[in-house]
Amino acid sequence: QVQLVESGGGSVQSGGSLRLSCAASAYTYRWYSMGWFRQAPGKEREGVAGLDRTGITKYSDSVKGRFTISIDNAKNTLYLQMNSLKPEDTAMYYCAADTDSRSYYTLLYPSRYNYWGQGTQVTVSS
Repeated sequence: QVQLVESGGGSVQSGGSLRLSCAASAYTYRWYSMGWFRQAPGKEREGVAGLDRTGITKYSDSVKGRFTISIDNAKNTLYLQMNSLKPEDTAMYYCAADTDSRSYYTLLYPSRYNYWGQGTQVTVSS
């Protein structure tokens, strides 16, 4: 089993930065891809950034060039560095892990992931 816990959310002004972390409750676990997703009230869950086991990344067009997904294997922690934040980035952010191998093109599809964290709130004010 994989248990994920997000942290690092908060309130920032437009143009600011935050770094989200997603730590596994167990230090050792196996995964094939991990991703960050977000959901604002009344809106569908959106894939933000994904990372597969080989290190290839994929980003949504709305965050490309501003967000960076990375992983520290020694710390068993996934990160999302968010720069140049905009009010439209306001949402609950979730990390997810997939223990099955799937296509790179589905990295941002919520349905491929079988483990999810509880989320961390990000609020960006204008």
